Formats: sequence, structure tokens, C-alpha cells
Amino acid sequence: MSTTLDDNLATKPAADGPVYGILGSISFAHMLNDMIQSLLLAIYPMLKSSFDLSFGQIGLITLTYQITASLLQPVIGLYTDRRPKPYSLPIGMGFTLMGLLLLSVAPSYPILLMAAALVGTGSSVFHPESSRVARMASGGRHGFAQSLFQVGGNLGSALGPLLAALIIIPRGQYAISWFSVAALVAMGVLVAVGRWYKANAALLKPKTKQAGHIELGRAKVTGALVVLGLLVFSKFFYLASLSSYFTFYLIGKFGLSVQSAQLHLFVLLGAVAAGTIIGGPIGDRIGRKIVIWVSILGVAPFTLLLPYADLFWTGILSVVIGLVLSSAFSAIVVFGQELVPGKVGLIAGLFFGLSFGMGGVGAAVLGRVADGTGIDYVYRLCSFLPLIGILTVFLPNLERPRPAKA
Repeated sequence: MSTTLDDNLATKPAADGPVYGILGSISFAHMLNDMIQSLLLAIYPMLKSSFDLSFGQIGLITLTYQITASLLQPVIGLYTDRRPKPYSLPIGMGFTLMGLLLLSVAPSYPILLMAAALVGTGSSVFHPESSRVARMASGGRHGFAQSLFQVGGNLGSALGPLLAALIIIPRGQYAISWFSVAALVAMGVLVAVGRWYKANAALLKPKTKQAGHIELGRAKVTGALVVLGLLVFSKFFYLASLSSYFTFYLIGKFGLSVQSAQLHLFVLLGAVAAGTIIGGPIGDRIGRKIVIWVSILGVAPFTLLLPYADLFWTGILSVVIGLVLSSAFSAIVVFGQELVPGKVGLIAGLFFGLSFGMGGVGAAVLGRVADGTGIDYVYRLCSFLPLIGILTVFLPNLERPRPAKA
């Protein structure tokens, strides 16, 4: 794919504004990466039937995939803060490719877990490094760049269930291997991004001081990171109930078919993608703390109503929840990176890893709860999680809002 793409990207500087070619490329690769990964979640009903799995075993698959990613991401982020590795991105995608191929031929439950672990390893490399590239190419618009990068992943996550419903469910497990083409395309794009990364290594040097930001002591920084971690817990523990069990909830409560339930999941994840792209630019303009307030605590009324809604209002409420709740993550990541200047990879790895870990633990715990009490109870229990957003009051005011431009 070519030398032309490589050469164009490698020579484009980032000093005078966002490098849209790089941001678009890394977002596109993120879309392909997360599309592949979301196939695993999307085919849970098929795997449950084929391998006679319990909800607890389904939760363990998610736990294996997400814990693998969460444990490795901060370590890889810290390592590459000290020793940047421009070509680690296509290598990480190679692990995802191996996991995808193994998943397509897995004959038993332990092999499914091994495939999930390989996919998680690919994520552990991809996310902290690609988040670093997004910041390098941001031209100072960090929230916008993180949102654009993350929305690619959200779009991929939304496409996974749709493509699974159209391609994999009718044909069976072997059809998963068809998506290896997407992994190969992503590897080609990431080689080009790696060339730009290497040619613009000077952008990795942190600026001595950022205008308009307040310097904090170690104790306040640590406290703020703990609060951000709790907010990530509330967000992704709740999202685990949607991504892993929403199809089962719709099938069990409203009698939908598997394909109809997956289409509802596609709409929900599309709303998550829209919220992600909105949150970053708004945070750049009015301040990230305000976005975090509205996103986490503001979604609570809708989550509290969801367990008692009929099918029509379940669809409406799930879209609102996905749209509002997803707008916080880019703001949280950039807020953390500004708390700890010069540790872009560590903070990205920490929060992406925490999001994967909380999602994995949430899926496993909620699977056990669902086995014992039913899916309906899971949604009533999780509806209170966004109330943790009240902790946002303890975050420092790091930045002065940028004045709106005419």
C-alpha cells in the first residue's frame, strides 16, 4: 500500500496544526482493530450454543481477553515512553491476526481462551502506542485528536456485531477467518504510520510548561488519578453489561431473534461512537472536567429508567446512554496526560488498560450474577453505577476554557 502513502505521511510535519492524514490513518487502523475484536463479543450467542457455555464461561472469555490487555498496556506504555518503538504497531496487529485465525478454528473452550488472550495481547500493544501517535499528530488539539482516534475504535466495535450478523452467524465459526484481510490491511497502514512516527520523533519531547495549566503537587496528582480511575470503573463496568449481555437481555425480555438483537447492539455502539467524537472537541473548548461531569453523572437518570422500559423505550434509552456515557473517555485520557506531563504512553496504557480490565472483570462478575439471578437483575444493579460520577467534584481545575472563536 504502498510507498506513496508511506512517503506522504513521513514528510508531513505536525507543528502548524493537526496532521489529518496521520490522525485519519490511526483512526482507520483503530476501526479495523476493534472491529476484529468486537467479533468475539458479537458471536457469543453462537459460541454459547456451539460449545454449550454458561454465562459465567462467556464472562471468563471476556475476562481473559481484557485482563491480558489491561495488565500489559501500562507496562508497554511506560517502556515506550523511555524507548519509542515506531514499528510496534504492526507487530501488535500481528498478534490480533493470530488470535482471529485461532478463533475461527478453535475446537474447544480452552482454545477459545487462548485466542482471546492473543487478541488481548494485540490490544495491549496497539492502544498506548496509537494514542501516543494521536497526541503527536494533534497540533495541540489533544481532545480532538484523542476523540478522532477513539471514534475509529467505536465505529469498529459497532461494525463487528453487524458484520457478525450478516456474515458469521449464517455461515458458522470458520467465517471468522475472512476478517484476516482486515488485519492485513491494518498492518499495511500501521507500517506507514510507523514511518511518520520515526521521522517525527522530536514531537515526543514534552514541552516545559503548558500555558493556562496549574502545577499540582504529587499528592493532588495521585488523588486525581485515583478519582479518574473510579470514574473509568463506573463507565466501563456499566458498558460491560451492554457490550457482553445486551443481546441476551433483548432476547430474554422481548423475545427478539439473535440477528435482531445484534442490530440493536449495532445501533447502541454507533451511539457510543458518536458520543466519543463529540466529547473531545467539546472538552478542548469548554474544559474537560465539565465534560466528565455531564457524561458520567448526567447519564444516571437514563440508566435508572432502562430496566423498566418497554422495547421501544429500551432502544431510545440505550442510544442516549451510549451517546452521553462515551463522551467522557477522551477527556479522561487527556486530563490524565496533562496531570503527568511526559508520560503519554504510561497514562494512555493505564487508562486504556483499566478500561479493558474493568470491562473484563465486569463481564465475568455480571455473568455470574446473571447465572444466579437473571439478566434483568444485572441491569437493575448496574443502573446505579453512574452515580459514582459525583466524585468528579474532587478533580482539580487544570485548565482555563478556551474562548469560543467567531
